[in-house]
Amino acid sequence: MPASAPASLLELATRVEHRLDDFLASERRRWSEFDADLAHPIEEIRRLVLSGGKRLRPAFCHWGYVGAGGGTDDDIERDAGAAFELMHAFALFHDDVMDDADSRRGQPTTHVVSAAEHARRGWAGESRRFGEGVAILVGDLAFVYADQLLEEASPAAARIWNELRIELNIGQYLDILGGVSRTRDVTTAERICRYKSGKYTIERPLHLGAVLAAPDRADELLPHLSNYGLPLGDAFQMRDDVMGAFGDEAVTGKPVGGDLIEGKPTPLLARASRSATPAQLAVLELVGDPAMRPDTVARIQQVIVDTGALDELEQHISDLTESAVTSLDNAPITDVAKDELRALAEFVSQRTV
Repeated sequence: MPASAPASLLELATRVEHRLDDFLASERRRWSEFDADLAHPIEEIRRLVLSGGKRLRPAFCHWGYVGAGGGTDDDIERDAGAAFELMHAFALFHDDVMDDADSRRGQPTTHVVSAAEHARRGWAGESRRFGEGVAILVGDLAFVYADQLLEEASPAAARIWNELRIELNIGQYLDILGGVSRTRDVTTAERICRYKSGKYTIERPLHLGAVLAAPDRADELLPHLSNYGLPLGDAFQMRDDVMGAFGDEAVTGKPVGGDLIEGKPTPLLARASRSATPAQLAVLELVGDPAMRPDTVARIQQVIVDTGALDELEQHISDLTESAVTSLDNAPITDVAKDELRALAEFVSQRTV
């Protein structure tokens, strides 16, 4: 049964959203007074970060912080949560350009909005290139703002923050490379899964929170947090992959079978390819066609089910989640953090959005 979001996640989300709203409103005022046109890039960041999202990265950072002995409402930890949302926004702005995505969270993407504005005003040049250029710059601006919110972090925390960002970009590169090379190897697909999302969603936010609270305990805390964060991060991204192949557009805000249309090199597709008959492989070869019809998406989905890949991945997600939760028994963190991390594990591995 799909898990509902823990109450604490909703409370933390509200707190982070207030910080983001205040910060971005201040930046909008500052730059629009300089030039009215500069309100637009700030508004695009605000539109994305306040239009939804689960706020998982701030939550894992928070419980890493509290688990290591930090307070429950400290400025540095709240700023770190907002920084994670802006870092995530940076990745989404760029990802939407790379994937040529028309929508995000049920709204048109920034490059689509900007291209339409270019066309409406009859400006010089190509609308598509203008729209993509704006989205890349808006993403870069979110990247800088994320850093700005962490200016007071210690050198130890800054090292984790930098490693997180390197890993994210490495994962994104592996993802686009795997797509064009049509990677269907399970080990490679799972490596992509871990680096493009899993590590920077769960393990590294936990690490950053713990080091912000107790830098002198890093050697003690980080291995235990990795024992939880790595398997759960893998489970998180694999759940995303299931939704990317089978999710309801009305719930996910993304096209049905979006990952199949884009040709994403997912562990789900790799498992299906490994078990497929020649006839089934011929159907799976249709993955990655941007002009794919709904009936073709349905045929590919049926092959994934018939090969047993979906059931196999669901079992793997359950095993990974159990491993993560069990690891908390020996983790040297507070009991309240353990309880919240157990609840989050159930939610992220079984969610439908």
